[in-house]
Amino acid sequence: MRPAGLARTPGHTPDVRQAAPPPNPQWTARMTTFGDALRQQRWDDHRYYHHSRINQTLHLVSAISFVIAYGVLFVDPPLAALIGWLVSMTTRQSGHFFFEPTGYDHVNQATHAHKEAIKVGYNLRRKVVLLAVWAAAPLAVALQPGLWGLLTPHTDFAGYARNVGWIWLWLGVAGLVFRTLHLFILSGVQTGLVWATKILTDPFHDIWLYHRAPLHLLRGELIDPMHHAAAGRGH
Repeated sequence: MRPAGLARTPGHTPDVRQAAPPPNPQWTARMTTFGDALRQQRWDDHRYYHHSRINQTLHLVSAISFVIAYGVLFVDPPLAALIGWLVSMTTRQSGHFFFEPTGYDHVNQATHAHKEAIKVGYNLRRKVVLLAVWAAAPLAVALQPGLWGLLTPHTDFAGYARNVGWIWLWLGVAGLVFRTLHLFILSGVQTGLVWATKILTDPFHDIWLYHRAPLHLLRGELIDPMHHAAAGRGH
């Protein structure tokens, strides 16, 4: 005897598959929260730390070169690191150090000191430490070519440059991991993971966000008026 509702009809095979269970509401909530947190970190980073059109333009150059470095990473990791640090990071950080205003932020009603204190990632003080280690790496490789067994000693300039590239690659990984773990302790695991995700995807987001910055700069606009920020509208 067949269960009710499963009577066979000619040419018809009863479908006894159960409907897929609904998404786990807790997982959905976590993903929604993660996405919201990522958007908030990106919005805060833009409205607090990217007022200068020169800085925005340099971030565009940095983002494009970072995307190139991402592609090169799969075939030549030390070359990717050289591109990332010599082009991407120098343009990006010079924008912050030399062109971003450090006076009172009237758009966000915040002092420079306050913005530095609440920055989720590397503020200027932390960046100085990171960049000092970066700058010391070529000297360390020159003075200690094998770096106490960590590298194959170079025999020419090309080998020297590649060894520096390897050190810079691991410095970048270490900087990302260290701050992520630090944020785990300071603000929770999600904040750290959101920040790491933001850093890794910033090049793609920055191309979209700042692709018009050079045009504004050519029109003589040195500072983004940030009307959207003043109105409280995020990207």
